[in-house]
Amino acid sequence: QGHLVESGGASVQPGDSLRLSCVGAGFTFSDAAFSWYRQAPGKEREHVATIYSTETLKEYSDSAKGRFTISRDNRRSTVYLQMTDLKPEDTGVYYCHRMNYDTWGQGTQVTVSS
Repeated sequence: QGHLVESGGASVQPGDSLRLSCVGAGFTFSDAAFSWYRQAPGKEREHVATIYSTETLKEYSDSAKGRFTISRDNRRSTVYLQMTDLKPEDTGVYYCHRMNYDTWGQGTQVTVSS
């Protein structure tokens, strides 16, 4: 089924930008669709963004629209989440998910605080 490894999480200040990466292995990366989810303390995991194998097809949650951009580099087997104008409510563990196979990464922590 393959596996996913996220990286790039950090502690930042409001208004900062951050780019998360998710590297996939053990499957045909270019055929897969991926999503980013996040989970804040005490809350359920929520969808942030999705990118399909046709790279131009993307979906965003309302909270991510206009601030976050999902992209992929099939040569590097990597999915990215570029986050700008970060807010304290963006704090949480961010997970990469391979759709249809229900494969999850271990998560990477993003903390936005002044």
